[in-house]
Parts: sequence; C-alpha cells; structure tokens
Amino acid sequence: MGTKPQSIAIVGGGAMGSVFAGLFAAAGHQPVVISRPGAHIEAIAASGLRLEGASGDRTVQVRALTAPPNEVFDLIILAMKATQVAGALQGLAPMAGPQTVILTMQNGLGAADMVAEFFGEERVAVGIAAGFGASVVSPGHARHAGMGAIQIGAYGSLPADRISEIAELWRSAGFNAEAADDIVSMQWEKLICNASFSAPCAISGLTVGEALADPALGEVCIAAGLEAWEIARAAGVALKVSDPEAYIRAFAQRVAAAKPSLLQDLESGRQTEVDYINGAVPREAARIGLAAPVNAVLTALVKSFEGRRGGA
Repeated sequence: MGTKPQSIAIVGGGAMGSVFAGLFAAAGHQPVVISRPGAHIEAIAASGLRLEGASGDRTVQVRALTAPPNEVFDLIILAMKATQVAGALQGLAPMAGPQTVILTMQNGLGAADMVAEFFGEERVAVGIAAGFGASVVSPGHARHAGMGAIQIGAYGSLPADRISEIAELWRSAGFNAEAADDIVSMQWEKLICNASFSAPCAISGLTVGEALADPALGEVCIAAGLEAWEIARAAGVALKVSDPEAYIRAFAQRVAAAKPSLLQDLESGRQTEVDYINGAVPREAARIGLAAPVNAVLTALVKSFEGRRGGA
C-alpha cells in the first residue's frame, strides 16, 4: 500500500472512528465514514469534521454516509462496537475486493473471528488501540485526549509485508502505529486489564480507581484479571506479563478516573460488549476444558443489568 493516498472506509462514526477519519483526511488520504443515521454523521456530511486534541485542532472534509457504498476500498476499518459487527458484514461485502484488507478494531475477543469467517482469514488484520481518550463533543466535533499506540497484526495468513504497509499507512497520518508479530498475546494482555474493571465498574457504577480502592470490589477486580491471565497461559498464549496483579494495578493507576465502556453503555441504555470482554474468558476457557467462574458470574450480572435497563 505504501503511503500514497488510499481509499479507506471507516465503519463506525463514533468517537474513535471520528479520530481515525479526521487524521487520515488531514494526511491526504480518502476516508469515507459509514455510520448509522444520527446528528453526528449528518453534521460531518454537511459541514465537515472538526477534530481537536492531542494532534491539534482542525476541520476536514470527510465523506460521510449512512449506508455502505457500492465501491471497493483498499482498507476497511471496523470501528464499531463488537456487538454491531455481525449485523454489518453482509452489507460490507460489495466494498471488499480481492486486495482489500479488513482491519478489526474491537474490544475483547470474538469479533475478528466473525470477520474472518465471513471474509476469509487471509484478508483480516487485527488492530489494538489504546490511550486515545476519544469522545464526541457535539455533532460534527470530536476530541482525542491522547495519541496512543496502535498495534496491528495478522489474524491468520495475511502476509507480514501487508501488515507493515498498513502500519506505515497509519503512521503517515500521524498515528503511533507498529506491526505486531503476535497480536493474540497483545489482545489477551489488553483483555486482562479490561476484564479486571469492565464488569465490576459496570455493576457498581464506580470508576476504575474507585473500584480498585473499594475493599470488597477491589478483590473481585484483581480476581477477574488473574483468572483471564491464567486462562491465557493455559491456552498457550505467549504472554509477556509475569506479575499479573502488578500489571493490573499499574493499568488502574494510569486510568484511575476512567469509566469503562461497559459502564457508559449501561448508563445510556445500550447493549454492552460484555460477551466479548468478561464473557470471552469463560468462552475461551471452555475450549480447553477449563472454567472461569469469576468472569462467568460477572458476565451474568452485567447481562441482568442490561435486561433491566433496556440495553438487551
């Protein structure tokens, strides 16, 4: 792909999708944002996208659509929630040509499996983004608090040189992106932290720091993360984390004031991604004949809250 202008489809016009679109457009690429109808996507289509934050303050013109176009793209970036992936795949089929790479950017585990089953594992890459602190300020206006790192790796047999080209494409737009040899390990290392706090914070209404500081709930947070670490190791994942409790506590210190997305979704009455975060741990455990009772119970509790608050 190189760094020449590329046709890029960003599926999902929320906070992260807006950050991606804004920086790619500013770098001279040709991003198209595809999102469900709403005030934000309508404002982008009418007046452009204002993106402010760690990389500066700019307004760029971005094609913004509410339905997939019948045209082929070099790169399709899936920036929606994991819960929305399955329903979007059929509509995206006309956008994927023989050389198109589909890059999944979802939390947790499971979304990439669905994409690979639909498009073929040889066309799928997995991206892990951290540290952006993205938010939509108002329709047509997004902010990112930091320019975090993006790790990109092959889901299956996508050649290493294609992964390197995609990483270079992101770097050309100002992202701190790099190719990863073992994206599965990195997914699990992120999942360990997410599992520690996503469901406990969603259930309690506490921030990450508050949840860990609570004498009772803090123990649950640590137990959920340790269980994820143990299942990953039992599954043969080559984790670099040797002291998982210290790793979890260091993560919590960095994002102490944060509300995990599961809590934000429950507060807004939306379906959560718990099946792909805490729910992924017992699912992966079952594949190797083990159980993950801490995360199984946390998942069930979040689902109960969803049902009562209209997020199911």
